[in-house]
Amino acid sequence: MGYQTGENRTKNIFMTDTLKIARLAVTMPKLSRYGGAEAFAWRLSEALAARGYDVDFICARCDGEPPDGVTPVVLGRFGVFRFVKVLWFAYASDKAVTKGDYDLVFGMGKTVNQDILRIGGGPQSKFWELSKRAWPKGFARSFKMLRRRCSPANWAIHFLDKARMRRTPCIVAVSHLVRDWIVEAHPHLNAADIDVVYNRPDLSRFSPVGGQERIRLRAASGIKDDQVVIATAATNFALKGIRYLVDMLARLPEKFVLHVAGGRNPDKYLRQARELGVEHRVRFFGRVDDMPAFYRAADIFILATFYDACSNAVLEAMACGCRALSSSLNGSSYFLPEKWIFPDPADVPAMAELVLRVSKEERPGPLEWPEDVVSGLEPFIEMIEKRLVGK
Repeated sequence: MGYQTGENRTKNIFMTDTLKIARLAVTMPKLSRYGGAEAFAWRLSEALAARGYDVDFICARCDGEPPDGVTPVVLGRFGVFRFVKVLWFAYASDKAVTKGDYDLVFGMGKTVNQDILRIGGGPQSKFWELSKRAWPKGFARSFKMLRRRCSPANWAIHFLDKARMRRTPCIVAVSHLVRDWIVEAHPHLNAADIDVVYNRPDLSRFSPVGGQERIRLRAASGIKDDQVVIATAATNFALKGIRYLVDMLARLPEKFVLHVAGGRNPDKYLRQARELGVEHRVRFFGRVDDMPAFYRAADIFILATFYDACSNAVLEAMACGCRALSSSLNGSSYFLPEKWIFPDPADVPAMAELVLRVSKEERPGPLEWPEDVVSGLEPFIEMIEKRLVGK
């Protein structure tokens, strides 16, 4: 795409009859620093305000203080049912955009009208197709799929998705995999017309530590010297293949243990581990505030996901010195050596064999981010400024 950074970027003011500061809007249901997409929207609006733009953040609710120079436009939440809330935000944000008379609108929610749309997840239809395998065959899977198909909220999202894909002039995907999913679900679009801008981990925060510090971190977590820690991170335990990882652990030697970061209720997975005789080798940590320490104490990070647009956790773990393994159904597997990618997160024997093989490899050094991969905030800022000049 040839994005440039630095002094040669377009200036943040443009000429009409007089000099004018551009008015920008970022739309997202929640203004917050927590959550991958939310944190990105927060940082983007902060960066735009720091460059001198007049930035409004159109949201349903605001959690905490907004970035300096950013004005929240809080629309509130309307209705009891989810589908009403989804449609309400699409309608109310469109009204706010019209009323605000913005020079440019950057969309990150299920909204129909914007100048630039960042797609942080694939189309609803593709999600349904791929994620159903995360649930066991039989009643559990059939019931889950029936609930999805009967959900008014899911259908509202589906139709909003189709509308915004036809109306948005500039679409940006967070990975090549998401771009391919979009084109598959919306054949009127061309892959060449969809930009790809990856997330980039903060390499000043996510980085390896020396041997002594790693020993201290492992001791603080109660990890024995000879144990091999397999780590993963998930909020949706089913989608991220936790039951398959517990099955995998039962096929590995006693010294292998599984550590899971994430805030869901793990009871049924602990029951599974108990039935397999590996409960003493599985730990669910709940929400982990210090993720760098979690990664640094681990030996191998694995993401057995059935659907992931672009997992930040895989990149963060690799940056902290973990050998990072992922299913091919994750957009950030783009950055992994092919030998660390597995095609089927339900193939337990193959995953166990891969973990055994990789456990004998050396830990990787500091992550060197590839310079030829477009990533981070800067490409979006340049994209916005080019469109402003074009107007």
